[in-house]
Amino acid sequence: MTASSSAPTRFEPPVHPESAAFWEATRQGHLLVQWCTACDRGVFYPRVFCPRCGAGAGPLEWRRASGRGTVHAAVVEHRPDAAGARFSDGRPYCVALVDLEEGVRMLTNIVGCPPGDVVCGLSVSVTWEPLSDGRQLPLFEPEGGAGA
Repeated sequence: MTASSSAPTRFEPPVHPESAAFWEATRQGHLLVQWCTACDRGVFYPRVFCPRCGAGAGPLEWRRASGRGTVHAAVVEHRPDAAGARFSDGRPYCVALVDLEEGVRMLTNIVGCPPGDVVCGLSVSVTWEPLSDGRQLPLFEPEGGAGA
């Protein structure tokens, strides 16, 4: 791909059979989590079996998530170019574990505020970054949007 304004600005996750429904829903701005109907718990990242009870694909279904959660842990990458990051434009960025209301934990980025302002317990909501193929990458921002 040649350098242009349409070039991807970040790593674009691959789509696998077990994650296809998740990525398809992002095209409409819907955040999905798998749910194990055998043990009645959320599952994230998408898998072919429940990591808690071992139930296979049959008991796993997709449910729409609220898109709200709380920062469990966060770190600021201050030297993004040293890490080979293509999406930060050389600026520090925040990587966080977010506990969704549905009981699953996601690894994501926190945007919409200075990276150093992200603290454990911060209430966040999903926001979307378009990818080159029409999917959207779920990121999180402080509840109420930028500057909240």
